Amino acid sequence: MAIVSEFSLSSHYLGCDDEKNAKAIQFIEEMTQNPDSVQERVLAEILGQNGETEYLKRFQLTGAKDRETFKSKVPIVSYEDLQPYIQRIANGDRSPILCAHPISEFLTSSGTSGGERKLMPTIVQDHDRRQLLYSLLMPVMSLYVPNLDKGKALNFLFIKAETKTPSGLVARPVLTSYYKSDHFKNRPYDPYNVYTSPNEAILCPDSFQSMYTQMLCGLIMRHDVLRVGAVFASGLLRAIRFLQLNWDQLAHDIATGTLSPKITDHSLKECMSKILKPDTELANFVRNECVQENWERIITRIWPNTKYLDVIVTGAMAQYIPTLDYYSGGLPLACTMYASSECYFGLNLKPICNPSDVSYTIMPNMGYFEFLPHNDSASARGSHSPEPRLVDLAQVEYGKLYELVITTYSGLCRYRVGDILQVTGFHNKAPQFRFVRRKNVLLSIDSDKTDEAELQRAVESASTLLKEFDTSVAEYTSFADTGSIPGHYVIYWELLMKEASMAPLPEEVLNQCCLAMEESLNSVYRQGRVADRSIGPLEIRVVKSGTFEELMDYAISKGASINQYKVPRCVSFTPLTEILNSRVVSSFYVTFLFPTSTSWHVASGN
Repeated sequence: MAIVSEFSLSSHYLGCDDEKNAKAIQFIEEMTQNPDSVQERVLAEILGQNGETEYLKRFQLTGAKDRETFKSKVPIVSYEDLQPYIQRIANGDRSPILCAHPISEFLTSSGTSGGERKLMPTIVQDHDRRQLLYSLLMPVMSLYVPNLDKGKALNFLFIKAETKTPSGLVARPVLTSYYKSDHFKNRPYDPYNVYTSPNEAILCPDSFQSMYTQMLCGLIMRHDVLRVGAVFASGLLRAIRFLQLNWDQLAHDIATGTLSPKITDHSLKECMSKILKPDTELANFVRNECVQENWERIITRIWPNTKYLDVIVTGAMAQYIPTLDYYSGGLPLACTMYASSECYFGLNLKPICNPSDVSYTIMPNMGYFEFLPHNDSASARGSHSPEPRLVDLAQVEYGKLYELVITTYSGLCRYRVGDILQVTGFHNKAPQFRFVRRKNVLLSIDSDKTDEAELQRAVESASTLLKEFDTSVAEYTSFADTGSIPGHYVIYWELLMKEASMAPLPEEVLNQCCLAMEESLNSVYRQGRVADRSIGPLEIRVVKSGTFEELMDYAISKGASINQYKVPRCVSFTPLTEILNSRVVSSFYVTFLFPTSTSWHVASGN
């Protein structure tokens, strides 16, 4: 039975003095009352705009703008199908290949999703659509958290130095594109969206100088901060780690009113000269808080008025929740929107909810959305049966899993995004979705297939054994080691201990963690381990503190975006495995004694 939300957003703004917020909420209500008609209009607009492009002319639509013709003639595609067209645009072909409007730039994928950096065409008009979705976030949040117009946001936002294609078109991450746009740089004053970080800090291409000055501003304005955040949970934890490493210099700057000589960007130095003044009381406070070994609740200790953390903690980011709770004292974690380089999709209408309950309402005006029914069990069996027929946004069914397929104004037609979503309910007539995972399988040695969600559950199951020792898994990744016969799973763990001076964990605890992980994996894996003996024992390798920061630094040095960087949950690239293996301090594994025993046994090595 479908769950339909009886919660009316607009009713909360009846009689509200904030006309701007009320209009935003009313817009959401209008879009979700009849999403099917909105979708029909959006597709007609896209086909009317792009129907004469080289790509769509191949399918002989002959001016048709209806869904039936579109679906019957235009195929479902992946990036590899469109890559030749995209490459021609990148090389300088200005003819209407994918889109009738000129491609203004390319948006790059994160580089850690799907394992490759993809170029997504975009047009100038897309900025307006993205800005529209951004404009809805704070009106929704204000329904749950009052007085957000009475303070500031400490959001760690970054740009990446852009590259250019052979034709001169810019290629950069979507957030870099947004932060460099006039929509962001020349944004009108909005009391609900005032940042502690000046534009000069956000737009500084040097990630150290940007982080340093953003943290410095956040400390100076600590009593004004009402929310703390970054794009992903991992980004916020990186900021906390930065504070741990640099608090002494930051306190010195605050005490003396002078900026660290490491800050060399001229515009940044000029901007900070207007903000930074000597404040020995604040400097002493920062020192007293940060010198302590115990950093529990450090966010609320330094920024005492923080109401919530603004970070994405869905999908693979969910593993950071315990660490965020530790540093924040359990502040609410707000996941506000669902977006990608390909398209901005929708928003969370109940942003202050348990992370496990986060659902996104796809806004039907953002693009044309179709959904490919996804069957986990069929995928695990490697079924060769034809893929089921795609359904429209208004036809999805409660509880079912789907792969998202999009058609955009900028020229992507029936493009498989690769996200697996589950329908959790409806707001008015618009479906709401939980982000489940990326479609791609992470680990496979034989016939086994372990995906991101399953690996995360196994890590979570094993990490419960660490709680009594005040220890948690701060970061993890994996590697399918096929260098041995049989191959086996290697799981790299970086551990976070409540007190830095704590004794190392007992060996048998980590041995049992190996066992817990193996027992959490699927039956195909366990059959390969026990019956077929086609998979070797799972191994946990504990790495030094800071190892995953080195992975991120390496990725950024090779062109990844600091905003969009996500720790890869599986690594195969030799430089990354070399970094990990060079930082291993101990290893543990499960071994099965053949041929007669039916029990699990554990062993370890240092």
